[in-house]
Amino acid sequence: MKKNWLREYFSIPNLMGYFRILMLPVFLTLYVRADSRETYIIAFVILAVSFLTDFLDGKIARRFNMITDFGKALDPTADKLTQGTLILAVAFHYPLMWFLVAVFLLKEGYMAFMGLYLKKKKQVWNGAQWYGKVCTMILDVGLFVLLLFIHLPMWAADVIILVMALFMLFSLIKYILFHIGIMRGTNKK
Repeated sequence: MKKNWLREYFSIPNLMGYFRILMLPVFLTLYVRADSRETYIIAFVILAVSFLTDFLDGKIARRFNMITDFGKALDPTADKLTQGTLILAVAFHYPLMWFLVAVFLLKEGYMAFMGLYLKKKKQVWNGAQWYGKVCTMILDVGLFVLLLFIHLPMWAADVIILVMALFMLFSLIKYILFHIGIMRGTNKK
């Protein structure tokens, strides 16, 4: 029994997930307080290591048969915490980003609530829908641009932020409709 507990919570991929989560406040602190090019570089190295561990944890889990139920929840949680941290980091440079913070919290709060609700009702669905994947891609590209080019003109940053917010709102509306369909029995899980 002890071996299963260790395997479930302390597999190498899960340890990588914990590491990713622990690096988020380090990145955020360095990025927000950066006063030199070197500090930004250190923050980006930490972020790059986080992305690398995200890329490797799933590959290691599949290759060495270390997939766990806990890991299936930990990885997307670490992904969303990373997205939220990056949104927050950018918000300290561009005021309109606080609107995206609110939209992100609304969407992800809704998704967490519905995930738990549908699980309780034994109506769990597997995988993101296409609009969720498109939203994530748009968000990742927009955040990458805003993080990398910290001296963009305000109007350019605002356009990028509004595009990200619109895609996130579109995704939220589509997920609401999708979940209504699941509860009515008209959508596949």
